[in-house]
Amino acid sequence: MEMLVRAAVFLSPFLFCNAFLNLTGHPEIEGVWKESTTLPCVYVPVKDLVQEILKWMVVRDQNPVTVFRRDDSGDHVLLSDYRGRVSVPKDTPGNVSLHILNLEVSDKGTYTCQVTWRDSSDSLIVREITTGLEVVKVAATKPIIRAGELGLTVPTGARTSLTCVASGSPPISYRWFRGTPGQKALLLSRQAELVWDSLQPSDTGKYYCEVENRAGAGAVQQSDAVELTVTEPPVTVVTSENGVGYPEKNYTTQNVQGTHLSPFLIILIVVVCAAAVLLVIFLIIRMRKPKGAQTYEVKFHNSRAADALRCESAGYYEEAISTENKYVMEPMKDKRSEEINMKKNDCAGNTMESEYEVGDTA
Repeated sequence: MEMLVRAAVFLSPFLFCNAFLNLTGHPEIEGVWKESTTLPCVYVPVKDLVQEILKWMVVRDQNPVTVFRRDDSGDHVLLSDYRGRVSVPKDTPGNVSLHILNLEVSDKGTYTCQVTWRDSSDSLIVREITTGLEVVKVAATKPIIRAGELGLTVPTGARTSLTCVASGSPPISYRWFRGTPGQKALLLSRQAELVWDSLQPSDTGKYYCEVENRAGAGAVQQSDAVELTVTEPPVTVVTSENGVGYPEKNYTTQNVQGTHLSPFLIILIVVVCAAAVLLVIFLIIRMRKPKGAQTYEVKFHNSRAADALRCESAGYYEEAISTENKYVMEPMKDKRSEEINMKKNDCAGNTMESEYEVGDTA
């Protein structure tokens, strides 16, 4: 009886470790071609037990081949096909799962996770678990559209983008269209992202994208259409009223798209305005009273020459010995049609003075 108790005391640590050092995982994992997957392998750490060696192996040609090894010297990827694509967590005790990036069809197989511990008596404890990996190709799913940081309402001149997002086995091809699915549309790009460096009001409209991959057997998936709206910035008009003592005022108006005048209409408006101005000027000139028009009275003083003319008409002629002509320009004092005062004297020798006053009625 005493010997049995001693044996139980000696074997209790070993039985305790065996009870808790169990690896857990999944028997089968399905991974998507060209995507990533994780083969789980987890245990509960036990005090006084130190992980000595970790191995991940895969069966190739019916023989197990080590893919990944972790020991005191570090981590090692032993198969070149997996270099740069496999890793195991370091900062999570008890988690020794294998993470595989960019799955290839050749990664299909049976994988074994093997962990070796060393206890306080330098004894080694080994546990392992097996997981089967299947690599499948998945058709592209229906894409969704993600707008840029500014959303779907963007000001003129801004930079923005629309991104087409879909899952499935790569490579996935993308196409961007302007229009509505099922109707006539314009092909814009063959990239996943549609980018505008400087938006214009003409870019306003509906957009959608299409995706497809090899696994989809030529099936095309279309997204729902989204509407992009480009807004015009407000225009500031500054008017000055300093001439009447008021400060300058700023008026902000919103330009409305589609209100631009045609060149023909602009020319017609200019011609009509010019004709109106000329007509007003003409009417003002016609209505103004003439200025500066002076009417002058002409007085003709000719003594003997006038007598000679009178006598000649009556049959008498007397040569004028001397003549004296005087012309005096005097302003009219009143408005009369014409007034002629003639003073007649004897033709025989008396002098005659004729005075002509000519008036022009304004």
